[in-house]
Amino acid sequence: MIQVKRVSTGIRSLDKLLAGGVPEGFMVAAVGEPGTGKTVFSIHFAAQGVREEGRVIYVTTEESRESIIRQAAMFGFDFKSAVRDRRMVIIDALMRSGDDPWSLNDLTVEALVEKVIEAKKYLGYGGARLVIDSMSAFWLDKPAMARKYSYQLKRTLYKWGFTILATSQYAITTEKGFGFGIEHVADGIIRFSRRVWNWRLQRMLLIEKMRQTPHDLRVWLIDIRDRQGLVLLRPAEMTRGELYYPGEKQREKEGF
Repeated sequence: MIQVKRVSTGIRSLDKLLAGGVPEGFMVAAVGEPGTGKTVFSIHFAAQGVREEGRVIYVTTEESRESIIRQAAMFGFDFKSAVRDRRMVIIDALMRSGDDPWSLNDLTVEALVEKVIEAKKYLGYGGARLVIDSMSAFWLDKPAMARKYSYQLKRTLYKWGFTILATSQYAITTEKGFGFGIEHVADGIIRFSRRVWNWRLQRMLLIEKMRQTPHDLRVWLIDIRDRQGLVLLRPAEMTRGELYYPGEKQREKEGF
């Protein structure tokens, strides 16, 4: 039997649902609506890379570098020291400053790939983790290009030894026409969602796809807790015919 080398997500209970973790070298898409836990999951994944490989590149396109460092600290992860000790590079796409070597001045896939490779050379030889939070920023004005850009990224960075976690979300206005885009290219898909249940917001997670992995097929309730981060609670209860993420009809029923 062929053994698949896996990397931990940084969440032990999620690793169990993935037969030990994500296969090394995969590109995994964490998709879902805003506020469902994708960035917190990304922080866990990056923090585990700092602990293990010591080579992590985190690209933030929707929050500043300082914001990511502060969030990580809330969950007990010291990204500031990791950056200082050259175990991690945080590429800030919001800053767009020529004075900062790790800012992204052009929001294009070509500029992203160039900067990621530069960061990888800076961190040194060996496997590394790459987090892109989020890929959606690269096709904001052209959502039909999402699949092409995702494939371009995967193909170019494949030889650099990355295990990639890329988040993606879409606005309601583009949902029906284009979806997320990245899921057509990704080796794995972890979908984050939310609903109102008994007048309370619930967040959920489902592993939709993970190649080479006998993964769990249930929808899991999750929570985001201070000093802990993302926590898996239990499989979600569903009413007959209910979708695990709210579509148009579900949103109308719940008054959104």
